[in-house]
Amino acid sequence: MDFFAKSIKKLIKSCDCDGECNVKRFKQNFKNWTSGDNYIDKYIQDSQLSDHSDYTCQAIEWIPYNRLYDIKYFSEDKFCKVYRAKWTDGYIDTWDNENQDWKRKGQNKFVILKSLNSPADVESEFMNEVCKTHEFYGITQDLATKNYMVVLDDECEKCKYVCCKMHFLKNFQNWTSGNEDVDKFIQDIQLSMHGNHYGIFGKAIEWIPYNKFYDIEYITKDVYRAKWIDGYIIEWDYKHQNWKREGQNIFIILKSLNNPADVALEFRDGVKINHRFYGITQDPETKNYIKVLSDICEKCKYVCSTIHFQRNFKNWTSGNEDVDKFIKDSQLSTHVSNYEVFERAIEWIPYNRFYNIEYITKNVYRAKWIDGYMNKWDYAHQNWKREGQNIFVILKSLNNPADIALEFRDGVHEFYGITYDSKTKNYMKVLNDICEKCKYACNIIHFQHNFENWTSGNEYIDIFIQDAQLSAHGNCEVFRKAIEWIPYNKFYDIEYITKDGFDKVYEAKWIDGYINEWDCVHQNWKRKDQNIFVILKSLNNPAEVALEFSRDVVKTNHEFYGITQDSKTKNYMKVLNAICEKCKYMCSVIYFQHNFKNWTSDNEKIDKFIQDAQLLTHDNYKAIEWIPYNKFYNIDYITKDVYRAKWIDGNIIEWDYKHQNWKREGQNIFVILKSLNNPADVTLEFSIDEVEIDHEFYGITQDPKTKNYMKVLNDICEKCKYACNIIHFQQNFKNWTSGNEDIDKFIQNAQLSAHHSDYDVLKKAMEWIPYNKFYDIEYIAKDEFDKVYRAKWIDGYINKWDHEHQNWKRKGQNMFVILKSLNNSADVTMDFINRVKINHEFYGITQDSGTKNYMIVLDNTCIKCKYACSMIHFQQNFKNWTRCNEDVDKFIQDAQLSAHDNYDVFRKAIEWIPFNRFYDIEYITEDESNKLYRAKWIDGYINEWDYEYQNWKRKGQNMVVILKSLNNPADATLEFMDEIITVPHEVYGITQNLKTKNYMVVWNEICGKCNSICTASRFKLNFESWTSSNNEVDKFIQDAQLSTHDNYEVFKKTLEWIPYNRFYDIKYIAKGGFGKVYKAKWIDGYIDEWDNKHQNWKRKDQSMFVALKSLNNSKSVTLEFMNEIILHYKLNLQKRIIKLYGVTQEPETKNYVMVLDYAENGSLRNYLNTNYDKLSWSDKINYLHSIAHGLKDIHEEGLIHRDLHIGNILRLKKMTCITDMGLCKPADYNTSENHKNKIFGVLPYIAPEILRGQNYTKASDIY
Repeated sequence: MDFFAKSIKKLIKSCDCDGECNVKRFKQNFKNWTSGDNYIDKYIQDSQLSDHSDYTCQAIEWIPYNRLYDIKYFSEDKFCKVYRAKWTDGYIDTWDNENQDWKRKGQNKFVILKSLNSPADVESEFMNEVCKTHEFYGITQDLATKNYMVVLDDECEKCKYVCCKMHFLKNFQNWTSGNEDVDKFIQDIQLSMHGNHYGIFGKAIEWIPYNKFYDIEYITKDVYRAKWIDGYIIEWDYKHQNWKREGQNIFIILKSLNNPADVALEFRDGVKINHRFYGITQDPETKNYIKVLSDICEKCKYVCSTIHFQRNFKNWTSGNEDVDKFIKDSQLSTHVSNYEVFERAIEWIPYNRFYNIEYITKNVYRAKWIDGYMNKWDYAHQNWKREGQNIFVILKSLNNPADIALEFRDGVHEFYGITYDSKTKNYMKVLNDICEKCKYACNIIHFQHNFENWTSGNEYIDIFIQDAQLSAHGNCEVFRKAIEWIPYNKFYDIEYITKDGFDKVYEAKWIDGYINEWDCVHQNWKRKDQNIFVILKSLNNPAEVALEFSRDVVKTNHEFYGITQDSKTKNYMKVLNAICEKCKYMCSVIYFQHNFKNWTSDNEKIDKFIQDAQLLTHDNYKAIEWIPYNKFYNIDYITKDVYRAKWIDGNIIEWDYKHQNWKREGQNIFVILKSLNNPADVTLEFSIDEVEIDHEFYGITQDPKTKNYMKVLNDICEKCKYACNIIHFQQNFKNWTSGNEDIDKFIQNAQLSAHHSDYDVLKKAMEWIPYNKFYDIEYIAKDEFDKVYRAKWIDGYINKWDHEHQNWKRKGQNMFVILKSLNNSADVTMDFINRVKINHEFYGITQDSGTKNYMIVLDNTCIKCKYACSMIHFQQNFKNWTRCNEDVDKFIQDAQLSAHDNYDVFRKAIEWIPFNRFYDIEYITEDESNKLYRAKWIDGYINEWDYEYQNWKRKGQNMVVILKSLNNPADATLEFMDEIITVPHEVYGITQNLKTKNYMVVWNEICGKCNSICTASRFKLNFESWTSSNNEVDKFIQDAQLSTHDNYEVFKKTLEWIPYNRFYDIKYIAKGGFGKVYKAKWIDGYIDEWDNKHQNWKRKDQSMFVALKSLNNSKSVTLEFMNEIILHYKLNLQKRIIKLYGVTQEPETKNYVMVLDYAENGSLRNYLNTNYDKLSWSDKINYLHSIAHGLKDIHEEGLIHRDLHIGNILRLKKMTCITDMGLCKPADYNTSENHKNKIFGVLPYIAPEILRGQNYTKASDIY
């Protein structure tokens, strides 16, 4: 298939969008450009009018010549001259909705310009040949020659895109080697680089200026090594329009070309066997051409470790050929991996890289090596990465450097290299200092390195410690076996404990803590448990330290940390961990025991009792303790020998290892202090039998004044066995009083019954509430008991206990409550309260500070609902509005008092609405007895109660409502309301016109079908705002609107009256048998759904194209016109029938006009005339299917079209649709005698039976 057949096939593909497509956007711009030639203009416009896509653009464009630069003659093909240029703007990609312009790609890209011999060539086979292998962007005109030129992408013939070859090709003009053979060789290689950019790496070569190399060194005949500044090409950089490179400053090999003319032959025969070929250069002095090759290993075929070593050979020498050769041979054997570098490569190490050199034995020394050994190559810094800086190494003299290979084979150490002692003139092997057993530097090596840095001053002890350390190979053994010499100044808080046989025992804190593992980074030991407690136990005989070790450590399960020496007594001491004999670790007992010295009760029996209790708490932290009396505050007498207080610190819960102290909880909790009659009776049995039965026993204290010892117990409920709600109430009894014993006793008894849950608090407990906690106190009524008031309560009611802040959490701040007076405070009994508080929540008692009357505080609840329902919220607001008309006030209040729940609020409750809450008030009409107005209501209607803001939530702000006058406010009864609004309605409230003083009902009609304000209701509210000036048209549109009940039906069913001034760019299209057809743009677009927020219709496709179909002489609304719009509307739901949006009127002719979907592709006849040879069988079958389906839709509605022909079938977007219902009739329509001789339609499409005078049928439509 030729190029244009294929292109047009692609261009005529149906549009997939429902809105704006590319065709519309191009078409709007036709007036803004011209090529100056009709052929060219038509050719470009036809291309643009075929692009229905709303996504990527496929059309061509007119490109002004000044948008092209760097225009250079390129070549000449069989058709024309070819130029290459750069295009400033780049090609069209997609539409930019935000900026209402085209998005473009490929700014400043290379394009090809091919001349047109004549503008008429755009219609010829010339275009097929010229454009068949390129992306076609558009047409331009050379301003000098006036030649038209096609603008094509500059792509590779083979790859069909801008591959690597094209980037090389564009750069040919920018370089030359000065030799045709060399230039051709490089260009041929570059022109073979077709594929993706990955294919360039290792294949493409280039001309490299000689000044891009430095550090050029002779290696052998005609071979040099140098560093290359730029490095080699890896891929194209689209952003900077240049090549990305890697390997800057890498080593390369420069190898002379014997004969530049044979460069291709040399390349094939030897260049690429083992090397990567980067390019060719020329020595400016010798004028020799030189190949630029990678410096790689012959064996590995890449830059392995041997290359890095080899490049450095010139930078060192041992001064001995045998040693140099041995080291180089070693380095040249480390090919493959970094592992081999570490395992096999050795190096020459200058002697000044060692320090702390110490003699060990004959010809053997130990030293520290500053640099450490080679690990792997660092590509970033082009040097060796090293590890083990400042490690210990062994320096071992070489007896005969000539036998170095033999000496090397005999060793078991890691061999790092060779050095030379400039004083002794000895060559020395540098070996790692490793353990003979482990074959690496294990822990014993680290201990061994440190032997010189300590001594106990006693050979037996030194040997014992060293032997222990030399047995600790692994980390586990370090912790379990290794001991150390510990200077005595590393201990503090040293205290005598006891005497164990002949040995004194001390306790101390150890600053450093014990050895855990070796720290390779800091080359030292990591330690744990700094400042831990340890035991210091005297050594009677240092010579028998091993025996004592076995006796004291092995048999007693102590960890043996090391040995120290008392600097005063000179006694040696074992350092052991302080552990519990029972638990074999530091349990709670040890922490308590360490603290015995820090407290005393000054009573031996009490001290012993507490200590014995603490010494029993191995895993249990609930031990008792001695508590200083100044740790208590707010100490109050309760009963004989019993007090309540607050404890600052709270009770112990667990040990804090970080801060080496006890963690505590319950700071500032209430506790009970209970006197001990006789401290001598404080025994463990007593505490269990007498104290802990009902209480948590925290400890013992002493009143410094009375000197009485006191048990410290938790303050708990006797019934609940924990601090329940009644404890919190009880602790507060002293902080309030009503001033009346009976009332105090009543409230306290109620509070002392609220034990278990927060529910009990809410339901049972009440409180004394100071009168100043109420505000807005108002008299309501008088009941059988006394006067009743309503007030707001600042604090709200108790909800639950807040453990964090040690107070009550509350709810219902600023809530309404009822205050009922008590005639006699003595009457306050639960029986009385139960009678008074029927249907109410009882919160507490208060006292009027003026009258001194006591009052019970109840919730303000609905008698029916038993809670504060919607009715209560309305009732609380009665005082805030009144209209000085008792009938109106009573009517509104009665309605509000019937609205108990949120559903009732919406359906039943009405409100007084101030007249200034309405705006845009317009007179509508007058019914039998009342005037009607339309207005917008600022606030909208009540929906539900907002508990957070204590007000009503509303909906429908700025909604349209109807105001209907009340002639007599006394008629405002529910019965009367039912009569004055005879249609289904929602009544929102009553208002009063400030000028006329008339009362008005605020309401809205609701849909009888939906029982709500649906879309039909909203259309109806707007009927007064428009008219077509013809009753039949108005009724037709209104009936259509009243049939659309939900948003889905709005788009499908609704029609509207559209003022003619809402159309622009109106252009005549065609003339039919009954009228004219125009194309126009509709400013507003069609109705989509209702916008609740803005109280208006949401619309889509603003400024869309529509077809305006007028009927001749329809200004008087003919039967034919009404017949067509009625029958068309009946089919409006069918997607294969052209959609009808509404009706308008042409202001000059006064003809009525149908507003229809605009089919940009025109009739099927026009479409086939231009595209008949481009349609596939699939396209043809799809069109036939759509026509048949559309006809089926018409017939299923009981209609026949009677005028179906190719002119009444339109191509709309991706659909084939039927239009022109002017002759449409019901299927059972019987032609009258007067019309039997009249035949309507286009003759070739009229069925034979119609020509014979028979009636139209569905079959005749199908014909």
